[in-house]
Amino acid sequence: MKFNKLSQLFLVSTIGLSVATLLTSCAYVTIDYVFVANSAGSGSGSAGQIQTFDADSSTGALRSGQPSVASGGNNPVSIAVTADYSNLYVVNEASSNVVHFSISGSGVLAQKDVVTTSTNPVSVAVNTAGTYLYVVSGPSPAVLTEYSLSSGTIGSVTAQETLALPSYATDTIVPSGVNVLANNGAVYVSAYDQSAYNPGGTTTSSANPGWVFGYAVGSGGALTPSASSPYKAGVKPSALVSDPTNRFLYVTDFASNELIGYTIQSGSTLDFLINGPFKTGNEPNAIAIDPRGIYLYISNGLDSTVSAYVISLSTGTPSAAINVTGSQINSTDTTPVALVVDPALGRFVYTANNLGNSVSGFRLNPTTGALTPTQTTPYPTGAQPAAIAAVPHGNHSIQTTSP
Repeated sequence: MKFNKLSQLFLVSTIGLSVATLLTSCAYVTIDYVFVANSAGSGSGSAGQIQTFDADSSTGALRSGQPSVASGGNNPVSIAVTADYSNLYVVNEASSNVVHFSISGSGVLAQKDVVTTSTNPVSVAVNTAGTYLYVVSGPSPAVLTEYSLSSGTIGSVTAQETLALPSYATDTIVPSGVNVLANNGAVYVSAYDQSAYNPGGTTTSSANPGWVFGYAVGSGGALTPSASSPYKAGVKPSALVSDPTNRFLYVTDFASNELIGYTIQSGSTLDFLINGPFKTGNEPNAIAIDPRGIYLYISNGLDSTVSAYVISLSTGTPSAAINVTGSQINSTDTTPVALVVDPALGRFVYTANNLGNSVSGFRLNPTTGALTPTQTTPYPTGAQPAAIAAVPHGNHSIQTTSP
């Protein structure tokens, strides 16, 4: 059968369009859902929201996913997800509440239940067993509260600890973060003493400014202070994270531009890494470790950068050898305040940029830990994003490290 030139042209065009359509539909494969908590408006009293983005498996680029949902309050500042990636918890600081959402296989968030805190919550964490939720709030007083969980639903308070210094019981303690070990055996809280560190104001105490409070988790969720807790932690600890093998804890010092490292001993006690602290960028405020426990990343708020480190698996020492300078520096949009490493591939890093109203994305080199910008980064968000989390798409396998 023969075709005239017009027919040939039409046939080629049709085939080309079909191929292009097929490639377009197959080009973007979602590997993770990235959730970002921000304000729905520019006013200080605006309601919070959680935006959902789809992360591309090959490039790490983000695009808008499921419709945004209300965070259930004002000024959301922290997000945590369960280890099975089916539940999300957000703390709304201005509304003094913690809101629970279920996460569907397609990334849809559905609000389930809410609990109210006595003081303003600032950080949230959930244990890997999905049995306890930890919320730190304050100041006046600063409190660590442990809630029971049942299939994601927030239950009753099972333990509560007031954060106070034994020798300075009346000092004002300002909490900043909470972290639970992967083995569920201990929980740690970073905080600073406002009575000893209060730039532009008065100080009324000679106590060390920065601290980490440690608690062993016992039967029924009982919390027992670790021996020698609280532990000194620089001037103004801003965030903390533990490695997947439960051997090391790391804390960022916002005021000193440093990373403080500890070894975790039996009974949840902490000892300083002997060769620390370690240099960061200016005003480090968030920290994350990749799922394999090899690389550590810190967002630096004043510099608008991300610092990258290789963790020595034998000593826990974070080496800054993979950091870069000059035109190759890991630049974000303005003022990153939170970051996450994608759990599906462990190949992408994202920062929530509070003053940039955006998310910045990076590709993670799994061999070196070095970062390179993702396509079309940064990605616009609502006003003043303050927290970020990620879950694998569907039943995708994840990167893990066995303790």
